[in-house]
Amino acid sequence: MRYLVSVIFDRPGLATPDEMAAIAGFNERLQEEGHWVFAGGLGGPDTATVIDNRGGGALVTDGPFVETKEFLAGFWIIEAADLDVALKLAAEGSRACNRKVEVRPFL
Repeated sequence: MRYLVSVIFDRPGLATPDEMAAIAGFNERLQEEGHWVFAGGLGGPDTATVIDNRGGGALVTDGPFVETKEFLAGFWIIEAADLDVALKLAAEGSRACNRKVEVRPFL
């Protein structure tokens, strides 16, 4: 089963060199153990553009879809046998990147 592990942060800026090294090590472990599908970091909320084309004309708005202190800073898509394994891996990812994470299964 695949899971989205969302990295949640509340300050602009990139990871520190120590955090980047820990993330790289965690990523290598995910790959070696067969859990790796894909991962990536995201630009800050100030780089977001929201497009709403539900009403017959696309409305394009700069900024995030919701104003909040916390935002999605990056993610992992992992393969795990079950939720317990995904949660264990997510806890290790949270430690590596020094940020909160949220785990959600793909449907």
